[in-house]
Amino acid sequence: MSNKEMDQLREQLDSLNLQLLNLINERGRIVQKIGEVKGKQSQYRYDPVREREMLNTLIENNDGPFERSTIEHIFKEIFKASLELQEDDHRKALLVSRKKKPEDTVITLKGHQVGSGEPSFVFGPCAVESYEQVATVAKAIKDKGFKLMRGGAYKPRTSPYDFQGLGEEGLKILKQVADEYDLAVISEIVNPADVEMAAKYIDVIQIGARNMQNFELLKAAGAIDKPVLLKRGLAATIEEFINAAEYIMSQGNGNIILCERGIRTYEKATRNTLDISAVPILKKETHLPVMVDVTHSTGRRDLLIPTAKAALAIGADGVMAEVHPDPAVALSDSAQQMDLKQFDEFVKEVQPFSQQSGMRI
Repeated sequence: MSNKEMDQLREQLDSLNLQLLNLINERGRIVQKIGEVKGKQSQYRYDPVREREMLNTLIENNDGPFERSTIEHIFKEIFKASLELQEDDHRKALLVSRKKKPEDTVITLKGHQVGSGEPSFVFGPCAVESYEQVATVAKAIKDKGFKLMRGGAYKPRTSPYDFQGLGEEGLKILKQVADEYDLAVISEIVNPADVEMAAKYIDVIQIGARNMQNFELLKAAGAIDKPVLLKRGLAATIEEFINAAEYIMSQGNGNIILCERGIRTYEKATRNTLDISAVPILKKETHLPVMVDVTHSTGRRDLLIPTAKAALAIGADGVMAEVHPDPAVALSDSAQQMDLKQFDEFVKEVQPFSQQSGMRI
């Protein structure tokens, strides 16, 4: 073969390379469009049946010189790259992503701003037990200058025989006390059918760890004009947590507060393991305010102050902790709630720390 013939073959090869490149990129653009449609329809992006059908068609029409296994390998790599392209586009398009909205989301609750740069604090009993109990804690919160209160009216419990909460009656108590003390109140809702009813009584809908992937509840909370506090699931990855928030925002509700509350690991020294590194990751990946629940993450009163300091030091927008007038007789989680004296100590310890760190309570 002469040099001239070799050059001609190489020119043909170069031309074919460019044609293949154009075809692969054109295929990629079509794949992106398919991914957009699947995303809107909440379909899985990976379809193994469709992939096998395409491979069978290619193998049936292969007339050589490549072996069947070679063709299958080449196109599997193309399919894999195409799936990654769809997933990259999906991540870039997330409404909760900081790429989508570079500035921080700030949520205003009865004049108090969550995510504004000053730490927010949420205190209150684990469960609403009576008007007197909630009012006692509300007065202590008000006297210390705080604005946000929590209390469980619906309590998803591990055992079906444990106290499940007062339901709507509990919400009414929270509403009455919040109005009397001019506080914004947060409470968990567990049933999508209760979201609209609950919105009449409370200022923030909480979606708890056990319901983080209750997608119908997420969508119901996203469909109303009421801020949502979303807790990370017991075994949820950060990606799953972010996508749960996306479910809410995709319905039109952008007022979401993320809450790291510890994840389940093999460690038994604490109730859960506080994933403190989740805070800066969530702050980097999303534009939403991030709080830390130091009560449920540790399950220990003696660890509330150091973990609260750690949360603020690493950049959390706020801290949530439980307070009860008499934890010894609490109907739920008695071991982890502060009494009023311990609440005083918590504030005295954390307030100077937050000031020293350039933050103010």
